[in-house]
Amino acid sequence: MILFVIKRFALAVTTVFVVSVLVFLLVHAGDTTPGVVAVGIGGTQEQIEAYNEQIGWYDPLIVQYLAWLGSALTGDLGTSLTNGSDVLDEILRRFPVTASLAFGATVVSSVLGVVLGVTAAVRRGLADRLVSVFAGMGAAVPAFWLGIVLVFVFAVQSSLLPATGYVRFEDSPSGWFSSLVLPVLTLAIGGAAFIARQTRASMLEALGQEYIRTLRATAMPTWRILYVHALRSASLPIVASIALQFIALFGGSIIVEVLFALPGLGVAVQGAVGQADAPAVQGIVVVATLVVVVVNLLLELTNSFLDPKLRTS
Repeated sequence: MILFVIKRFALAVTTVFVVSVLVFLLVHAGDTTPGVVAVGIGGTQEQIEAYNEQIGWYDPLIVQYLAWLGSALTGDLGTSLTNGSDVLDEILRRFPVTASLAFGATVVSSVLGVVLGVTAAVRRGLADRLVSVFAGMGAAVPAFWLGIVLVFVFAVQSSLLPATGYVRFEDSPSGWFSSLVLPVLTLAIGGAAFIARQTRASMLEALGQEYIRTLRATAMPTWRILYVHALRSASLPIVASIALQFIALFGGSIIVEVLFALPGLGVAVQGAVGQADAPAVQGIVVVATLVVVVVNLLLELTNSFLDPKLRTS
């Protein structure tokens, strides 16, 4: 088990390193230099050249990358070229918004998806058809369209929830919860459809196993067969689906953040790319990659606990 953890941890570190190199090279492949962004549209060519020289933009790429990596390992991700703020501070300020959105949507979609999937596999008949319809509709409806409908119904027509904006938890827990309800639901519906399909398929496969039929013959309570034995047997692909759902939501929530005016990482990286803010782009992408890699690592450790055979891979 220790060797398994070491191998997976080494792979995770390698992944973050490779992504940091690729992002670094892509940033330097563009036509815009940091001097153009930092000095502004009214800057002279001499001012731009002086700024680039000051930050070492003309040094060999390997020298620049090693300098950036050394600073990043100490927690210094640089300074934004557009507003002069510390990149790490900006990330830490925005991270709770995206994390709350992704985590909340994952929890809601997991609970709803697992319940619907198990119900469809166990009940069959009408329940199965209804779940299939929901899954098909949930997967087909674009998140931005669903978000607009939810805003119209719950914010415009009934005024039950705020249409846009974000309230920090420390400022008002109830306001924080209210500001996330519609964005979370917007992301959770599609995720629940995906998880419901996976849960249904996994449960049907588990219920067809020989040992499940044996347990039924022993007069074991049905709830114990379903929710202890069958669901555990089906848990590997379900857990994987939930983890992938979180990864997709964390890295792809930009449309919902823009729609609901949430100051998250998605909006930040969109602005950084549009303004050619190289330090901000590098910092946000590397931090987002780190989160994804950590979630993947936890997923593999969880799967190895549920299925010890995976530890030998």
